[in-house]
Amino acid sequence: MKIIVIGGTGLIGSKLVAKLGQKGHEAVPASPRSGVNALTGEGLAAALADAEVVVDVSNSPSWEPAAVLEFFEQSTRNLVAAETAAGVTHHVALSIVGTDRSPDIAYFRAKVAQETLIKSSGVPYSIVRATQFFEFLASIAEAGVAGDRIVVPSAMFQPIAAGDVADCLAEVAIGQPLNGTIDIAGPDKAPFNEFIARRLKASGDSRPVFGDPNAPYYGAPIDDASLTPSGTVRLGPTHLETWLAKV
Repeated sequence: MKIIVIGGTGLIGSKLVAKLGQKGHEAVPASPRSGVNALTGEGLAAALADAEVVVDVSNSPSWEPAAVLEFFEQSTRNLVAAETAAGVTHHVALSIVGTDRSPDIAYFRAKVAQETLIKSSGVPYSIVRATQFFEFLASIAEAGVAGDRIVVPSAMFQPIAAGDVADCLAEVAIGQPLNGTIDIAGPDKAPFNEFIARRLKASGDSRPVFGDPNAPYYGAPIDDASLTPSGTVRLGPTHLETWLAKV
């Protein structure tokens, strides 16, 4: 099966291309580096020729509210139009758990807009909403620096390993379109600050981590339901301690 991975050279995309190749599929990474730009439409028609599945794991280079909204809306419009012309039979998109529960976060609003366009496109689709990745815990900690300590939200959190996200995307991509949305998350749930503290401790960082119920997440307030899955969820197998032992 020929599967085009938009954003196929990034954190998730590169892992996904490798996993699909291991399963015997022709997985082709597509990104501006390879002359394929979903935002401008450059190279899409040629890249999607003979493709059966497109997986979009691309990300906006800017999280400024107007820019991130434009990126996800325009790139999705270009993708589904090119898919329709090429006869692609399955569009898979990576989204975020809680996008529709945190409207104050501009990035989440942009992902909701992306999901809406996918659902109305007429192309059979699957949307995989993932929780935050283990790989970003360190950078999230730095965003919470307050003097000589780290202050982050105390809301519940259920992050997942990027490798587990890629595994799920690969499974979905080679299956039948869901024409719906699934949530995926890591196997452990705990207050946000506990995950951050464990990540810093593992890297030898002794700065204290404090959980504050009023601390913002990307500029917006969150609660226990904001970043955790609801309803049926697929859990990745990798625990944070297992992941930390490998970094």
